Amino acid sequence: MIIYSWNVNGYRAVIKKNFRDWLDGCGGDVVMLQETKAEPDQIDADNREPDSYSNHYWNWSKKKKGYSGVACFTNPEPLAVTTGLPDDRFQDEGRVLHLEYPDFHLFNIYFPNGQMSDDRLAFKMGFYDCFLEHAQALRKDKPIVVGGDFNTAHTEIDLKNPKANSDRSGFLPEERAWLDKFIDHGYVDTFRLFEEGPHHYSWWSYRFNARKNNAGWRIDYFFVSDELKDKVVRAWIEPEVMGSDHCPIGVEIEV
Repeated sequence: MIIYSWNVNGYRAVIKKNFRDWLDGCGGDVVMLQETKAEPDQIDADNREPDSYSNHYWNWSKKKKGYSGVACFTNPEPLAVTTGLPDDRFQDEGRVLHLEYPDFHLFNIYFPNGQMSDDRLAFKMGFYDCFLEHAQALRKDKPIVVGGDFNTAHTEIDLKNPKANSDRSGFLPEERAWLDKFIDHGYVDTFRLFEEGPHHYSWWSYRFNARKNNAGWRIDYFFVSDELKDKVVRAWIEPEVMGSDHCPIGVEIEV
């Protein structure tokens, strides 16, 4: 199964930037989008339910219009689809789609950004912990695959300027420590199974010619639980694909 993840930074914006050419030609069995910033009734039917995919699922922010949001377009029909996390605090921002397949639980998640305030950083850390607890409970049934915008660069090679950003949310010690904890619980960063080196990023600021200069951050990931590690065929980043300040990432899993 080939699975893509892409923070599109506004679905209605990205469909004006050749998104459908990419979507219809990418070859993904599942395409997971984050930061869609739209409710389904704000999107024309052709783009709300693109005909290159048989199943279309949306979760949008009930708290604030034009904010957050995730979507999944899939050809293999899931056994079940749910939204949100078990804690009510994390239900209404449209950040989670959980698709259950025969071989694994698949999560599409737009993790919160903690830069706005201390309260939002605390919200982000609480969201992280709630997700991990939920994933661990589901993992007793079958393995976990999670993809999306984690909003944290894990190690110094995952961003261009680590020292300059060491006190900024997205590279704070407590955020990085949570990723360490996640890995310690038996989850694998699939990209690092195939590429150990630096200069591989998935997000670039719109300022200072950051993308042209490849001054980016790798904050978009696919993780699998250890039980699936040997089934990961490849994992990659597509920095040449434009349309958002993020680029698509992909993973192929043998099922």
